[in-house]
Amino acid sequence: MEFAPHYLEPSTSPGQWEGGGSWTPSSRASGPWTPGAGAAGPWVVLRGGAGGGRTDGEADAPGGAVLLDRDAVLVADIAYNGDPGRVYPRPGAREAVAELRALGVRLGVVTDQPGIARGALTRPGIERVHHRIEELFGPFDVWAVCPHRPADCCGCRKPAPGLVLAAARALRVRPERTTLVGGTGADLVAAASAGVHGLLVRPDAARPGELAVAGHRRAADLPAAVRLLCAAGTVPAVSVARAVAAG
Repeated sequence: MEFAPHYLEPSTSPGQWEGGGSWTPSSRASGPWTPGAGAAGPWVVLRGGAGGGRTDGEADAPGGAVLLDRDAVLVADIAYNGDPGRVYPRPGAREAVAELRALGVRLGVVTDQPGIARGALTRPGIERVHHRIEELFGPFDVWAVCPHRPADCCGCRKPAPGLVLAAARALRVRPERTTLVGGTGADLVAAASAGVHGLLVRPDAARPGELAVAGHRRAADLPAAVRLLCAAGTVPAVSVARAVAAG
């Protein structure tokens, strides 16, 4: 299977708000997230034809976009994994991704990988893992990777909104037509800060505080999340109609 990645090396540095200062969870009121000065921003890899260079936004994506956390949502959460041989899809995840793709939804992966900054992972190693994931799941329209540690105070590591916004911007899909499916409370905070829908999977593994953040926006796994998104209308009605028509 051949893919045609287009690497976007954004001048995206740690996120700042137009109101000034580094991002904090309470900063959203001061203005939208914009690139700031400092450490490099996220790595963004856009697949050919998936929004890059477009001017008509969502004309070919009636289903909007769904962004997925990588570890514990798509594949087993193995700390600092740079080995493609240790990529294990979560139960039902491949079928759920195929269902979203059939609905005309643009798909992206947003993942924090602090092992890069800590020297435990390399970019080539991460890319080999992602290539293996695409062998198993098919191509994703965009990959957005935060390579920073929490101590780096960047604007892309979740719960900051930069990674989510970078992926949505690359796809040219408006935030309100984007859903982030994540496995932690940080994902939901990032979603809220970016102005996208958020949904928590695997609530059985969540901390009490994360459940409080999620409220009713939770599902047992990715297949259940897809069913919930369709039932809630977060995936636009045209896509739901396609699903119903397909039986």
